[in-house]
Amino acid sequence: MAGKSVRAPLNRTLEITEADRDRLLPRLIQQPPASKWSEPPQGTILGDCLQWADYLPDACVDLLILDPPYNLDKCFNGHRFTRQTIEAYTLWLDDVLVTLKPLLRPTASIYLCADWFSSISTFANAATHFIVRNRITWEREKGRGAKANWKNASEDIWFCTMSDRYTFNVDAVKLRRRVLAPYRHLDGTPKDWQTTGAGNFRDTHPSNLWTDITIPFWSMPENTMHPTQKSEKLMARLILASTHSNDLVFDPFLGSGTTSVVAKKLGRRYLGVELDETYCLLAEKRLEQITHSSTIQGYADGVFWERNTLASQRRQTRSH
Repeated sequence: MAGKSVRAPLNRTLEITEADRDRLLPRLIQQPPASKWSEPPQGTILGDCLQWADYLPDACVDLLILDPPYNLDKCFNGHRFTRQTIEAYTLWLDDVLVTLKPLLRPTASIYLCADWFSSISTFANAATHFIVRNRITWEREKGRGAKANWKNASEDIWFCTMSDRYTFNVDAVKLRRRVLAPYRHLDGTPKDWQTTGAGNFRDTHPSNLWTDITIPFWSMPENTMHPTQKSEKLMARLILASTHSNDLVFDPFLGSGTTSVVAKKLGRRYLGVELDETYCLLAEKRLEQITHSSTIQGYADGVFWERNTLASQRRQTRSH
């Protein structure tokens, strides 16, 4: 057909067809209940999280992952977010946190996503409402270069808790790294590392600097048309660290559904809110596809692997 672009053979970007729309639209939660839910639903809510928060029960959320629009000029499938002054964005984000905070359990954890400019507002609000535990910085290797400035190649995630009682499963989020200069015990056996035919590896404790995250791109099955999609690997690390099986993970700016998809894959309950209907449908389609595959790229055998680690290396280390 003239004028219609042809996708590359390896392009696996998820799309919504009219058949998908007809099938998936009834699954969205679109009508609020007559009164506040006694138990939170599981699924995808179409609407504004600030309005729907009134219908959710207090103290029901174990993990809040907040990935709002950053303080940038950005279009999300027709919904435009306009860059504001730092003061105005800080006030807007404060309103979001004030609205959502009553939904959190006393033992809940919170992860607040931001770019370098939005981080100014994010930290100010996080420190006001929560206990700030750390700032995670992760390398975002995708993006255009800048000719008159340094290329923006990282984003922040502020790790917060409601109290000093919170979940942190350190053994669930270890990173398997190559050992370039291996130490050995006096008897010659490996010291805190494994030897395989593919090389030497050590499982290390997680730090707050993440250089192993791959942004979803067109040949990855998790990729969608959402302009700021986070990777499943990134969300898996947050969810595994800060929840237990069957805990409720809540994402009020769900986008194309990565948080809900990963929560479901990892045996957690999930609830997301999203303004855009197409993004909601993408989330539901991805949730539907978990019946065919529940794998998470970069996470296998109970550990996270360095970027671009070969699948063959994963297979070879399973026996060790």
